[in-house]
Amino acid sequence: MGSYKGPSCKICRRNRVKLFLKGSRCFTAKCEIEKRNFPPGSAPGARASKMSEYGVRLREKQKLRYFYGISENTMRRSYQRASEKKGITGYNLLLIFESRLDNVLYRTNVCRSRKEARQIVRHGHVKVNGRKVDIPSFEIRVGDVVELSDKKRDFFIGNLQALKDAQIPATYQFDEKALTVKFLHAPKREDIDVPVQEQLIVEYYSR
Repeated sequence: MGSYKGPSCKICRRNRVKLFLKGSRCFTAKCEIEKRNFPPGSAPGARASKMSEYGVRLREKQKLRYFYGISENTMRRSYQRASEKKGITGYNLLLIFESRLDNVLYRTNVCRSRKEARQIVRHGHVKVNGRKVDIPSFEIRVGDVVELSDKKRDFFIGNLQALKDAQIPATYQFDEKALTVKFLHAPKREDIDVPVQEQLIVEYYSR
């Protein structure tokens, strides 16, 4: 996630929105946004300074970066790809990030956070269409089947049980017995719960 090595909760507090950087913890009362929903370094109830138009667009871009855990270089390359595709650039950008292997593992509750998913992939516990893949940014396409290592069955099943109240999106089909995830179709914009206005990000890069 770039060069930032500080507390993840400070990122959410700075942006005044949950970015779900700590997985299941973000759904509990321990979440820092629930306890201290004000920017770090500010007093509770302090008046926030007005942001410039550039600052607003920069903040949206940064929120998307942190939400998916990507670097600035990856962000720029992905935007370039999205702008070259047919359709709405902002939506295309979100689809690129939603198709990442680490995101797919997180969306299906196989991993509790994208950070955990990246670690699982790098350690060689995931295959795509029968071939081992250790690159978290690997892009999953419609119809692809993600296979999970049976050596980590207890880990994966444990995560599913811990997050049993969180529904798996209809975009994916998870087979608990075979430990496989199939990417059925691309999600619609309303199905992508990203707390950003992607049009502002398009305007940021188009300036």
